[in-house]
Amino acid sequence: MLLTGHTGFKGAWLALWLCSLGAEVHGLASGEPTSPCLYELARVGEGVSEQRLDIRDADAVRAAIARVEPEIVLHLAAQPLVRRSLRDPAMTYAVNVMGTVNVLEAVRCAGEQVRAFVVVTSDKCYENDGRAQRRFVEGDPLGGHDPYSSSKACAELVTAAYRDSFFDREGAPGVASARAGNVIGGGDWGEDRLVADSVRAVQTHGALRIRNPNAVRPWQHVLNPLSGYLRLAQALHGGEDVARAWNFGPPAADARTVGWIASRLAELWEGALDVELDKDANPPEAPHLELDSSAAEQQLGWRCRWDLDRALGLVVEWHRAHLDGEDMRAVSLAQIERFEQSA
Repeated sequence: MLLTGHTGFKGAWLALWLCSLGAEVHGLASGEPTSPCLYELARVGEGVSEQRLDIRDADAVRAAIARVEPEIVLHLAAQPLVRRSLRDPAMTYAVNVMGTVNVLEAVRCAGEQVRAFVVVTSDKCYENDGRAQRRFVEGDPLGGHDPYSSSKACAELVTAAYRDSFFDREGAPGVASARAGNVIGGGDWGEDRLVADSVRAVQTHGALRIRNPNAVRPWQHVLNPLSGYLRLAQALHGGEDVARAWNFGPPAADARTVGWIASRLAELWEGALDVELDKDANPPEAPHLELDSSAAEQQLGWRCRWDLDRALGLVVEWHRAHLDGEDMRAVSLAQIERFEQSA
């Protein structure tokens, strides 16, 4: 199994989970995205055969996939930050669009060795003017008002074009895309992420500054969508008719405002977290975003196992363990085991 972006937040959780299941995992990534990071603290590299490369290097990606000869490819490598996309749009499109093209092209050239290919994009790939407060379904129009969102819509279009042009035949790899966002969990120190910012605030004894307290997002624990990616890859590998786009989001009750999340985190940190409104100028954001995951629930048998309150509690639990100097690989694997037992 080949996993791009295995050093990132979601990729590291997925690599750790796959290794715990006994999978032979090959990782491709350019390096650690933050310091500290889950990859480093949970020693994810101990169980992974890895190669450091830039996903924008088409020749290197093609050579790596040809060398590994994977049956399953999970593509998570990306530039994942909205505000960074505003600072460096060209890099964002190069990584998120052409990086996806490079992996698709490498899979196309690999022949029939690859049986399943899952491209992970984002819930922000949908055209969202913020006026309609409804849950997006997979057939809704794609779009984006910032380079990050637009690049994820482009990645979806590229994936669909390759699927229809090159993989729509007998014996070809099954190619699908997975849309999820606002994932939370231990070990995320990403820039401009609400939960990661709360952890930094606790560690530095500063305040959590929130930009848009009334904005609604589909928050969920990282293991929820990862379980969807694995179920989708399994279905593709088994020849099921699932080669299309899929949403993996929480139930409607877990679509909460930024302000609610911040208040709940302050409660869970028991006085160690202060919250204040960020009054600086900030880029505009869609006020409402929710996903309808009924297709995945009904056709893939997937469900969101951990609700939002449990997810937030587990984030605080993980970071308390880190502050107490515990073995974070063991802590992370224990949370994965608890997730598996909740099936």
